[in-house]
Amino acid sequence: MNDAIAAKRVHIIQGEYKVVNDPNVVLSTILGSCVAACLRDPVAGVGGMNHFLLPGSGGAMASGGDATRYGVHLMELLINGLLKQGARRDRLEAKIFGGAKTIASFSNVGEQNAAFAMQFLKDEGIPVVGSSTGGEHGRKLEYWPISGRARQYPLTGAEAQRTVALEMRPARAAPKPVESSIEFF
Repeated sequence: MNDAIAAKRVHIIQGEYKVVNDPNVVLSTILGSCVAACLRDPVAGVGGMNHFLLPGSGGAMASGGDATRYGVHLMELLINGLLKQGARRDRLEAKIFGGAKTIASFSNVGEQNAAFAMQFLKDEGIPVVGSSTGGEHGRKLEYWPISGRARQYPLTGAEAQRTVALEMRPARAAPKPVESSIEFF
């Protein structure tokens, strides 16, 4: 049976991360200027993926930014999640994807995202064993965290525009509770 069909798919959206130790799970995401970092410990049999919109810094988050949009926050969450599942920092390896410049008139935040991820991993002593960043088109990414296998598909035309629209959309605020009290005069 085809491994893509047999696998349990878990889709990661912007601002999320997932850590798994099930060899039948494939993590997937769609990237434009966003970046996904895929990390694993091949000995412990655990791996994961995150998906971030902006490189970010402690200052950016302290000024009221949504922490889940920032790479610095999601990289820490992913690494800590792996360590909690039995990974060792000295055995971690990474693959980096995304960071496209999908709209020519925008600043190249994708390049900044990819550069941030590479520098973060270098600073943490985690080797990058594969990457596919930059370009002008989005990507659909599939990652098997236990084996480390990754597969990507280029997104062009309407697919790429939908991806950019999703990435540029502000994070949804929690819905306000419906007012259920009645006041009589």
